[in-house]
Amino acid sequence: MTQDPVQDRYRHRMLTIIAAILLIGALKAGFAVIMPIAFAAIIVAALWPFKRWLARYMPSWIAYTLTLLSLVAMLIAFAVAVYLSIGQVIGAMSAQWGGLEKVYSRLAAWAADRGVPITGTLNRQRITAMLQMLASGAYAFVTYVGFIGIVVMLGLPEVPRLRRRLYEMCEGGTRRDMLEVSEEISGQVRRYLGTTLATSILTGVASAIWSWMTGLELALVWGILNFLLNFVPVIGNIVGIVPPVLFAFVQFGGWQMPALVFIGFVVLQMTISNVIYPLLQGKQLSLSPLAIIIAMTFWSWVWGIAGALIAVPLTAAIVIICGQFDRSRWIAKLLSA
Repeated sequence: MTQDPVQDRYRHRMLTIIAAILLIGALKAGFAVIMPIAFAAIIVAALWPFKRWLARYMPSWIAYTLTLLSLVAMLIAFAVAVYLSIGQVIGAMSAQWGGLEKVYSRLAAWAADRGVPITGTLNRQRITAMLQMLASGAYAFVTYVGFIGIVVMLGLPEVPRLRRRLYEMCEGGTRRDMLEVSEEISGQVRRYLGTTLATSILTGVASAIWSWMTGLELALVWGILNFLLNFVPVIGNIVGIVPPVLFAFVQFGGWQMPALVFIGFVVLQMTISNVIYPLLQGKQLSLSPLAIIIAMTFWSWVWGIAGALIAVPLTAAIVIICGQFDRSRWIAKLLSA
């Protein structure tokens, strides 16, 4: 009995769609386990060359220890920065509550003059509760970062062993292709993280300096905030402008200084994102801007903030893997720049 080629293609596509839906459901349901492993794999890919470089000049166990100490120092610095920044913002909002009420009153009067009445008053307890809810979400993410750090500590020594096992399991051509793909993915991840870290530091320093030059309070907090948000492509650069500008309305009262703060932050973000970042990144990470937006939307929906942070390296890895097979090469071409 002969099979209809059209029915075979239809059946194959339906099975592919069903498998994709099941995979997405598994990723979303397995957030607590799969996300830390994926995040840790990206960090291991970034740290491994550093450990290998240290091993050239010292025993392997010392290189491994120094690599882990560097990771722990970065995680502690990240947690302390988030904790202190949130505490300072909440304290400053409490101290500037009178200014916030004046801004709200002027906004309500301006809207009423244009036929859009705003009823009600500012509820201090509700705003404080909202800020505390945001803080608890940030603290929960910091806790996850600590768990990811533990996974990295356990996984880093396994890299040579895993590489050796894969080498023994695969045959000549397959072995070579697999090693080349893994090296390419690791290289892409390292280049992306290195470039993003450099531009994040530049964004944070520039934001703090501009805040200080304009007399905006909490200059260090706005610098840290923009440093952290720069790790979220496109969206993080936009979100990083909003809090300092809103705080400028509360602090200065008028519109001239907030407008100056806004213009400065926009110029900084546009210059770093559209000029400096492309110069540093080059064409190594060949994802189209639309692909980055879609990837961030998808991974944010699947894994929240963590998904947004690792959306680009995950998508780059998927593009590299899809490019190795004839049936999936169209996906790599579609997402590439």
